[in-house]
Amino acid sequence: MNPQVEQLFNNVRKVIQGKDAAIQLAMTCLFARGHLLIDDLPGMGKTMLARSLARSIQAKFRRIQFTPDLLPSDITGVSIFHPSRQEFEFHPGPVFTHVLLADEINRASPRTQASLLESMEEHQVTLDGTTHRLEEPFFVVATQNPIEVDGTYPLPEAQLDRFLMRIELGYPEAGDEVKILGGQIRSHPIDSLAPVLDLPALLKIQGEVREVHVGEEIQHYIVSFLAATRSHPDIRTGISPRGGLALMRAAQAHAYLHGLPYVSPDSIKAVASSVLSHRLILDPHREHTGLTKKGVIERLLSEVKVPTVLHGKSSAKS
Repeated sequence: MNPQVEQLFNNVRKVIQGKDAAIQLAMTCLFARGHLLIDDLPGMGKTMLARSLARSIQAKFRRIQFTPDLLPSDITGVSIFHPSRQEFEFHPGPVFTHVLLADEINRASPRTQASLLESMEEHQVTLDGTTHRLEEPFFVVATQNPIEVDGTYPLPEAQLDRFLMRIELGYPEAGDEVKILGGQIRSHPIDSLAPVLDLPALLKIQGEVREVHVGEEIQHYIVSFLAATRSHPDIRTGISPRGGLALMRAAQAHAYLHGLPYVSPDSIKAVASSVLSHRLILDPHREHTGLTKKGVIERLLSEVKVPTVLHGKSSAKS
């Protein structure tokens, strides 16, 4: 890691104990200019991970608590007519920020969820025929509880596809849980968390991520993997070309995070499950046998031939 990246990582670790892999994946998503969905049980630290990452960056941060009565205008903003001036004035909503926490996103109606689509994909809001650009960077972190279904609206595939990565946190190890308890006896560590990265530095990192080399052999590896998902008997709908681009971008960010100037098969494997699992649709008949999307991806990763690069020449091994 370069010093700034390592400083950001260590800063978030002050709050999120024992979840280094999840922190690195969240940073990978941020550096790749993507959006992050954190899907886990209540009390696992989903919101705290988002807040810790946002507070570590010297940027504007807004949080929206998604509820069934939330309206699209509560997110994007509204145009108000002023009779004295005989014109409409746009009042921007909380989406006009750098880091947006969409807490419990699946509690809002599909119409309200859809109001984020344009913002996430095109970094803009169109209202009454006028397009308003969002500031850069723009990073959405959404959370949801996977086991609670009452009063929720599952995210449709089109909405899920806007998230570059989906991660889980899981229960902490016993030693880490003791540290969590001890660290919050008097106050919460996030209260004293200070920014370690400013916006120009973050934008510079995001630009450098795009410069990470993706060799032709790696491009063929990604395409072979995509093709395998489209012909697998356990999968009803395979990964789209946009999913392949997401995998490449995330792999570039993963390589950058670990100080590599090029994408290797190891970077592809490290991010594949987080990038692709929410984009797969399993065969409904196979889904009830205990088959999981993550399991299918892991199996395909072991089956698709992996390229090896030696002195600029490529070969393949199974």
